[in-house]
Amino acid sequence: MLEAAEILNASILIVDDQQVNIILLEQMLRAKGYTNITSTMDASAVCELHQQHRYDLILLDLQMPKMDGFQVMEGLQAIEADSYLPVLVVTAQPAHKLRALRAGAKDFVSKPFDLLEVQTRIHNMLEVRLLYRKLDSYNKLLEQTVQERTAELRESEARFKSFTELSSDWYWEQDASGRFTKVSGPVLEMLGMETDDVSGGASKLGGGWNATEREQLDANIAARKPFLDFIYSRSNANGTTQYLQVSGEPIFDTHSRYVGYRGIGMDITERMQQEQQGLQYNQI
Repeated sequence: MLEAAEILNASILIVDDQQVNIILLEQMLRAKGYTNITSTMDASAVCELHQQHRYDLILLDLQMPKMDGFQVMEGLQAIEADSYLPVLVVTAQPAHKLRALRAGAKDFVSKPFDLLEVQTRIHNMLEVRLLYRKLDSYNKLLEQTVQERTAELRESEARFKSFTELSSDWYWEQDASGRFTKVSGPVLEMLGMETDDVSGGASKLGGGWNATEREQLDANIAARKPFLDFIYSRSNANGTTQYLQVSGEPIFDTHSRYVGYRGIGMDITERMQQEQQGLQYNQI
């Protein structure tokens, strides 16, 4: 909403080749409390004046010597391209009204003046003009905010990626069907998997996995539950046991629809072997 002072402080330009008309409109506007009023009898100066001051409203007489109001509006359209043309035309010719609206004017008043009508149309046009400017400013602020938030998000993602690379052996993502869509790090080498194994999904990672642990991990994913530092193992062909530790969280889109999982993992075989050796030593 607009405050009354915002409308009364709006910048207004009166353009008319008759001094008496300018005086009449100025007196009427000042009597209503408008404070920022400029006038000119030179139609050729209007575009330059508007370029400098960007008036909230231009009261434009259509019938002027050398350069008429239609020519003025043509010049103003070039300045306000893809924007709001704040022109209220003044004319004594009824046939000119429709042509003026087609030329870009937003409203019109007729000569001789009905002062109450002029006051009402000026107030209404200024209200629309100022609201339009507020909306434009809000949209620019919103666009700037989105750009800033996007930059922050990208920076955050970069930090997260760096953190996961430092704190884990690999980063992974799955789609809603359980197929791996992104794997970074030497996970394939650690698991002895082929690329086809990765694209095949978690249920096709090969043999040797501890069935109970795998079922529990798959159950967490099927239930779309986050899991932290989950440990599972598999028996290798050479008789050794490999231990992996993974953390993951479900991913949802902007409509709260489940789209998959993402997480980190690491090979903790050496740590588990050391812990088991320590446990055996304590039992002796």
